[in-house]
Amino acid sequence: MEAFSFAKSIGVGLVESAINLTRSILYDRPEEITFVGTCGAYMESIPLLEIFETQSATNIELSFLQKQCYTPLNNFLTNVSCETMTKNSNDILSQNLKIVNSSNYITTDSTLAKHLVKLGITYENMEFFSILQVAKAFELPVIGIFCVTNHTHSEAQKEFFANHKAAIKRLESYIYSKSTNFHQ
Repeated sequence: MEAFSFAKSIGVGLVESAINLTRSILYDRPEEITFVGTCGAYMESIPLLEIFETQSATNIELSFLQKQCYTPLNNFLTNVSCETMTKNSNDILSQNLKIVNSSNYITTDSTLAKHLVKLGITYENMEFFSILQVAKAFELPVIGIFCVTNHTHSEAQKEFFANHKAAIKRLESYIYSKSTNFHQ
């Protein structure tokens, strides 16, 4: 959904973004990946339009929190290395990482969002886990830069659309200031 003049669009969701990023890596041969996008916040105390950077993501479906499923996959990635949330989760939480959960679904249940917060996961974006997974496969460093558009509750979609344009402008300004500072 996001489109920036300084970046390639890779699509929406885990599958589309993985396919398009893989295609881009094969054709363009980048040395690193910077993912720029919007996200939701699981905690109401996180301010809307906050910008942050991270290298950590999970792929946890809400049904997992309700013990209605399991996964044989590693569902936690950080700094292009892989660990499972069940293994060493106390160590992971004590690092105070900004962790983004990725799913093809947007959370609208604030009670389930609180379960994710207890795991140390405070944001959600539909693509970032697959970006980390693809970067890991190609052994490329990756970072995500995000702006919070909404909190996860029953009105999340309305809040997203109300803040989306402002979030895009803030991200553009942030990237521009980083590139200007980098080149000075």
